[in-house]
Amino acid sequence: MIPLGDENDDGLGGTAYVNIAIIIVNVIVFLFQLAHPAITDGFSMIPREIVTGHDIITTQYILAPDGSQVAIPQAPGPSPIYLTLLTSLFLHASIIHIAGNMLFLFIFGDNIERAFGSARYLLFYFACGVVANLSMVAADPTSVIPNLGASGAIAGVLAAYLVLFPRNRVRVLFGYWLTTVPALVMIGLWIVVQFISLGGGVQGGVAYGAHVGGFLFGAVITFFARPSVMRRLPPRVTSDF
Repeated sequence: MIPLGDENDDGLGGTAYVNIAIIIVNVIVFLFQLAHPAITDGFSMIPREIVTGHDIITTQYILAPDGSQVAIPQAPGPSPIYLTLLTSLFLHASIIHIAGNMLFLFIFGDNIERAFGSARYLLFYFACGVVANLSMVAADPTSVIPNLGASGAIAGVLAAYLVLFPRNRVRVLFGYWLTTVPALVMIGLWIVVQFISLGGGVQGGVAYGAHVGGFLFGAVITFFARPSVMRRLPPRVTSDF
């Protein structure tokens, strides 16, 4: 189920500049990655580096399910290495990876920025991303598999949307079928898939643990912030909550 658009209520305010800026920065960083691949190896979040505080700069090897060894390239990262909890949020592994993430952020992030306010939204976005990364650290502190991408932070944004705008209609492409469904259905199905796929690590290149961690954190924060958010919004908007 691929989202194509949602209801953008004019009562929420103007242009979501922070959300647009985050998307632009992600695209610029991805283009930089294409020209400088070592950035990906050094600035992704690696659980063992976070736990030990030590920057791993030599190639690591892990065992694949078939018993063969797989090389994990490494490169010098930021100092302190804990900054990868943030830098990794702007790195992506492929065009499909960044396109999917930015599509979700473009569709759902603007309403959350307008509801929270730009400064609070920026803080919320990064907090969700960091917590998502820490979820992967907690799942396997010894892992040397790089974690990268904005999906953990975006999972928190989706949770906020679900809490604040569950009845908003979302246009989705379901196979070859174009239809609209409530956000509760679209986002609800998405998080159910994440929980079903959760195995505490990276499966098929997807860090489901980060998605779940970012989503749960975003949901809890938004649940407690909801009363103050509702007071800030016009009655025409809040009446749909």
